[in-house]
Amino acid sequence: MSRIGKVPVALPGNVTATTEGSTLSVKGPKGTLSMPMIDDISYGIEDGRIVVKPANDTKRARSFWGMHRTLVQNLVTGVTDGFTKVLEITGVGYRAAAQGKNLRLQLGYSHDVNVAVPDGLEVKTPDQTTVEITGTDKQKVGQLAAEIRRWRKPEPYKGKGIKYRGEYIFRKEGKKK
Repeated sequence: MSRIGKVPVALPGNVTATTEGSTLSVKGPKGTLSMPMIDDISYGIEDGRIVVKPANDTKRARSFWGMHRTLVQNLVTGVTDGFTKVLEITGVGYRAAAQGKNLRLQLGYSHDVNVAVPDGLEVKTPDQTTVEITGTDKQKVGQLAAEIRRWRKPEPYKGKGIKYRGEYIFRKEGKKK
């Protein structure tokens, strides 16, 4: 049995949830998010909480139970607080600049890398070596951060590249003479 799935998702006072057809919608101060509901999971909205339970006793229903509860929690967190990922750029001459709906990266290539920012996300560059991605959808925020990081992953010898804030880069010793 799922331990995380047993815990109901609390709805803050300024958040409302509705089920229409096969879609669960959550509306809050930062906007509206929705997700498709599957037949193996039952969703109940009662007493300011969303209760997620398996609809039947199949292996598939039990395996999706905890994941769907977490997805519902991410919807509620997204419309109340939002999600943020911070990337740090390390390397001589490596820098980033936000320009409207684009992010321009200089990462040691012969050309600048332009990354288009999807709708619903906001990218800020407080300084040239920090990129902050903010949005209500956790999956979109993480996906954009991963795509930006993929341009220059941190390498283990000098630590140059793009890393998440708080990420530990295992450092290797260089070649000895």
